[in-house]
Amino acid sequence: MLSLAHLSRIRMVMVETSLSANIGSAARAMKTMGMSNLVVVNPHENPLSEQAIARASGAQDILERVVQVPTLEEALQGCELVIGTSARDRALPWPMLTPREIPQQIATVGAEGDIAIVFGRERSGLTNEELARCHYHVHIPANPDYSSLNIASAMQIIAYEVRLAMLQGEESGRAGNEEPQLRARAEDLEGFFQHLQAMLVDIEFADPNNLKQLMIKLRRFHMRAQPEPVELNILRGIVSQTQKTIGRLKDV
Repeated sequence: MLSLAHLSRIRMVMVETSLSANIGSAARAMKTMGMSNLVVVNPHENPLSEQAIARASGAQDILERVVQVPTLEEALQGCELVIGTSARDRALPWPMLTPREIPQQIATVGAEGDIAIVFGRERSGLTNEELARCHYHVHIPANPDYSSLNIASAMQIIAYEVRLAMLQGEESGRAGNEEPQLRARAEDLEGFFQHLQAMLVDIEFADPNNLKQLMIKLRRFHMRAQPEPVELNILRGIVSQTQKTIGRLKDV
């Protein structure tokens, strides 16, 4: 059942934010909706700068607890569900949500799983490679003639929809539309993708100098499937055995 307790398992992730003031505004948006876990990836300015504290307007406690990491991979450690924000269509379609549909996916996460909602750079957003780490993309259906939202505004909209659904869940006592499931964690998926890529090169299925599009398509396939840890272990076992067999054949 969705409840406000889920808020403690959601981390808002900001990638390479240019202005610390935007981090402060994001902290304020989070605190108004009862969220407290903010992770910043390689920020250009100190999240505790005077500008950030001023924009936080009473949410300095969130800034003081902010987690800084150098890479998105580290920011997603331990997450079973990763949702990336995208303001534009991508060449390769990905499962897409509106902010109002996010809580339905949160309801499917197991009792121990964390959730990450990832926000990109002010000017360019998230790269295709970063979005490929996400199970879903979320798009705010703003005015198509002027759809520019700053990060804090986008975060406020998403946080509001999540909080509203959780309040309704507590009031109604109803479970979500989906039963909770145990997903493979982000770091385990990344290990599998690196393992799979190495095998594809070993068996000469893929050109090591031209892997980008193939791996993005394979990522999309596996992220859409949302494998459980046991299923991911089976896939890694298949990859390992394939590599061993190819190695024996080469030695003959």
